[in-house]
Amino acid sequence: MSMVLNEDQSMLQQSARDFCQANAPVSELRRIRDSQDPDGFSRELWQQMVALGWAGMTIPEQFGGFGFGYGGLEVVLEETGRNLVPSPLVATVLLCATAVNLGGSQAHKSALLPRIAAGELLMALALEETAFHQPTRIACSAQRREAGFVLNGQKTFVLDGHIADKLIVVARTSGARDDRDGISLFVVDRDAQGLSISRSQMVDSRNAANVRLHDVHVGADALLGELDKGDELLERTLDVARIGIAAEMLGSAQEVFDRIIDYLKQREQFGVLIGAFQGLQHRAATMYSELELCRSVVRRAFAELDGAQEDVPALASVAKAKLSEVLGLISNEGVQMHGGIGMTDEFDIGFYLKRARVVQALLGDAAFHRDRYASLNGF
Repeated sequence: MSMVLNEDQSMLQQSARDFCQANAPVSELRRIRDSQDPDGFSRELWQQMVALGWAGMTIPEQFGGFGFGYGGLEVVLEETGRNLVPSPLVATVLLCATAVNLGGSQAHKSALLPRIAAGELLMALALEETAFHQPTRIACSAQRREAGFVLNGQKTFVLDGHIADKLIVVARTSGARDDRDGISLFVVDRDAQGLSISRSQMVDSRNAANVRLHDVHVGADALLGELDKGDELLERTLDVARIGIAAEMLGSAQEVFDRIIDYLKQREQFGVLIGAFQGLQHRAATMYSELELCRSVVRRAFAELDGAQEDVPALASVAKAKLSEVLGLISNEGVQMHGGIGMTDEFDIGFYLKRARVVQALLGDAAFHRDRYASLNGF
């Protein structure tokens, strides 16, 4: 299996890089943050991304997508990670479109996927209920009624929840709070009576929200996948998203490393370029080696998504754990090696440190995935 991008992927990578550099540099994230934009992203920029085919990259052609595969989405996510591009790509495409494509009925796919690919529909996955990633700890309930279900509970850290037109709500339809059995997924309109959404101001300027459900009535057709058997669909969706997040983290780590190297070549101390200091060279060599390992891990995981998919759970945990560690290391080094200016808000490097702290916890931190990897391998 090749760890090198093919010709189409290389062309897509260069196109995505040029687009992000021209239209969505880090200064765009700064502008959105400072202006306190209520959406937290540019809808005009998102429509440009949709026009490039990014929203429909993994959606089958029969549902309005392009069927390019996850290998194409990987390079796009790397480039958006380089520039910390604020967009619905993770919540709508990576999480929700994946869930609908994997577990939705023909009616769900026909109703939702073409609208996602066309940029007409934004979605969010309402999963977390605690401060830590615990995908089976679900207390939000869905009780059966004659005409469907009634949902009650609350969710936190819902990516893009405040801008979503529809939510995929993970709820418990049977069993105890930590049971794997008894979990079901439901598609809920944001205008549903009893649903309230409040935006959270995240330190890294990524969009998130808190969601409360009080006697929210949904029809039987809102059920996504099988009743009481949503855990399998949820885990498959989360693994795809974990690998995608790892690609985004790889792009961020690579960008910080490139900025570090440029700074080492320019900054003088005592009349000598600091890049000549052996201690800094050793630290840069460590970062370079770790980045190459990360690149191999991410490429291997995406190749599995487009291939047999037998090792996806293990590879997802390896990728998320490794990238969480390495992005943490490199974002720290980025601030430290830039010295005093690295601590100032006027300098972009701090944005990567803040993003690292949030994305390390997103969908499970390194400790969560090391434990999960061990469990998957019988330890």
